[in-house]
Amino acid sequence: MSSAAAPAGPGFRATVAALAGGQIVNWAILYYAFSSLVLPMDRELGWGQPLLMGALTLGLAVSGAATYAVGAAIDAGRGRAVMVGGALLGALGLLGWSRVTEPWQLYPVFALIGAAMAMSLYEPAFAVLTKRYPTRYADGITALTLVGGFASTLSFPAVAALLHGGLDWRATLGVLAAVQAAMAPLHAWALRGPMLVAGPAHEDPLADTTLQQALRHSGFWLLTLCFTLYSFAQAALWAHVMPAFDAKGVAPADAMWVLMLVGPAQVAGRLLYLLVGRGWSLRVLGAVVLSALPLAMALFALGRSLGLLALFAVVFGLANGLVTIVRGGIVPQYFGRSHVGRIGGLMSGVGLVARASAPVLASALLLLLPGYPGLMGLLAALGLVAVAAFWGARPHRVG
Repeated sequence: MSSAAAPAGPGFRATVAALAGGQIVNWAILYYAFSSLVLPMDRELGWGQPLLMGALTLGLAVSGAATYAVGAAIDAGRGRAVMVGGALLGALGLLGWSRVTEPWQLYPVFALIGAAMAMSLYEPAFAVLTKRYPTRYADGITALTLVGGFASTLSFPAVAALLHGGLDWRATLGVLAAVQAAMAPLHAWALRGPMLVAGPAHEDPLADTTLQQALRHSGFWLLTLCFTLYSFAQAALWAHVMPAFDAKGVAPADAMWVLMLVGPAQVAGRLLYLLVGRGWSLRVLGAVVLSALPLAMALFALGRSLGLLALFAVVFGLANGLVTIVRGGIVPQYFGRSHVGRIGGLMSGVGLVARASAPVLASALLLLLPGYPGLMGLLAALGLVAVAAFWGARPHRVG
């Protein structure tokens, strides 16, 4: 069926609004809810946190491994099916999670949830918007990340309210599964109609880079290295942040106060970009944003006072908030949009696997380094390498 004969879509703003609503729910349930449920699970089941954390690690690894296939499906015009299927698969995984009675059952359930993450979170939404609205995708990506930044703010109190309202963790997962399933018709409505809407005049698909061409270009590998190192450092910090605070002698209540600043700082960074940053080139913006990561790690390594640690949280949050916009926009800008699903999916998948392995590798590094200050110093050095790799990458030119 030609695009002219296809049913009309809901329009750019309605599509972005629906996808943004989906993002805040997907992140809140598929990603953040685990942190609120792990202790009730452990108290009832007695399996131990290492086994439970291993299930989450598997889910993140599956998510990374699946991103290329998801991107290829979006490139082939099946973005609507991907995002609808991701919502349903996530709901199925949550229902399976609510019914586990043996440790071995938890791992295939989290493999399903990992696949749902690959089909539902930022990367597929970015790719779908880029292909659907090639002249306006940057604004759409900014809106999605702005709304998605509130996912943790929604998730923790919502799950706590369910648990404290008389539901156990199993019934809470049942409620979350129902909410997750409701994202399927929302995505089906938002992405109906033609895959390409309002394409640029005189568009030349031959000017876009194929995956094979990207793999032969240094820019792809430099960007992959950059975002892999960033993902590793970020995940290692999150996994060890509370023990690191404890090693500094910071009380748990003060540590939580500091960490609560990260979410608002993420949103503030995205708002700042929306107001004044869109005139910056993504290359310059990315270099500035990525430089904030080693600065944040250094502040954490050296910080003893709550004021300095609060500054760490703000800098870290600003970096996290803006790096998502940079990552979402740089791939189509450097390689074109025709194969953005495959190229971005492969690039993101490597980073997600690194993020999944970071907690364990960071624990091993602690045996070789002088405690948490040494680990934070190493993560800061990796951040500097990420900045250099990003700055060294250049757009690929076909022809």
